[in-house]
Amino acid sequence: MVEQQRASIPPPVSLLAELTHRCPLQCPYCSNPLELERGGRELDTATWRRVLDEATALGVLQTHFSGGEPTARRDLVDLVRHAAGLGQYSNLITSGVLLDQAKLDALVEAGLDHLQLSIQDSRAGNADRIGGHRNGHAKKMALAALVRAAGLPLTINAVVHRQNLDHLPEIIDLAVELGAQRLEVAHVQYHGWALLNRAALMPTREQAEAAIELVRAARERLKGVLAIDYVVPDYYARYPKPCMGGWGRQNLNVTPSGKVLPCHAAETITSLSFDSVTERPLAEIWYHSAAFNAFRGTDWMPEPCRSCERRTVDFGGCRCQAFALAGRAEVTDPACSLSPLHGVLVETARAAAAGPSPAFVYRRFGATTGTATPELADAPS
Repeated sequence: MVEQQRASIPPPVSLLAELTHRCPLQCPYCSNPLELERGGRELDTATWRRVLDEATALGVLQTHFSGGEPTARRDLVDLVRHAAGLGQYSNLITSGVLLDQAKLDALVEAGLDHLQLSIQDSRAGNADRIGGHRNGHAKKMALAALVRAAGLPLTINAVVHRQNLDHLPEIIDLAVELGAQRLEVAHVQYHGWALLNRAALMPTREQAEAAIELVRAARERLKGVLAIDYVVPDYYARYPKPCMGGWGRQNLNVTPSGKVLPCHAAETITSLSFDSVTERPLAEIWYHSAAFNAFRGTDWMPEPCRSCERRTVDFGGCRCQAFALAGRAEVTDPACSLSPLHGVLVETARAAAAGPSPAFVYRRFGATTGTATPELADAPS
């Protein structure tokens, strides 16, 4: 029976290795949990090597080194080299502010395949204000030039929201100027720090719709020059996205302390308990842990998901968003127009975007405690 269950679950394709929560930036939309892991709780080098070994044996083909800021780890080059020796395609997701020529050269020599650089805006002043890091934008621009000179493929990742979305044409032009092969324009996903800062980040529907048309035109204009990925804001979508390709279907995430998650925000679901690589092998967690099997497939789904023709397209949407907004991870994602909570979600977005923008709660160790209260929990289910 166990082997039959295992045969029905495909192996993961990618690993998000969150090496640390330490980061010189303080972005108010950060996907890290509100309770950040201190450096003393991070996995050591030997354990991360074992995780990479086990991930490769499990079937993982690509590893994304992330954080926090992964370049804050002194062993990053060693881990990239280890991944390359295993035949892994490696991607570094970085703010770029800690990288210089020598460090970049060492990563390229170790076998790094791709670099993904985050930017906060096209304009330096606003970018540094959003990221909470003085001269951060200038450091990013300098790094992009070094990456281009090294011949390393470059993706620019721009998280957009009400305080930079009107600069989207400039952000697209900047990606071209920097020689990026790909630009990811991703609207804020409202979990953790972003949920805490939602009133400061939520765009209007008009802004969101204008961005869709702008990206469509830019894709046509820049075909063969710049590939543009676009992540729409869930609060204005008709149907939810299949988060991470579906819960426990393609991807896994290992946190700085070793917890294994189906997605980077899964720890926000406090009704679930997640296993650690310090206690169980990665394959055992992937196939048999209660958390990974909680929302796999379609058997767990309530109506209207259970009988919906899209149930194997979006897999009920985002479980983290369902928990954040309704207080129950097993309900239909309120971002779906078929959810009984969708109307409340739309009104929440409208009200957040219409009000004045409050000051950011910056992502810092000890900046806040606890989690945001699920505000739709008392709405009809």
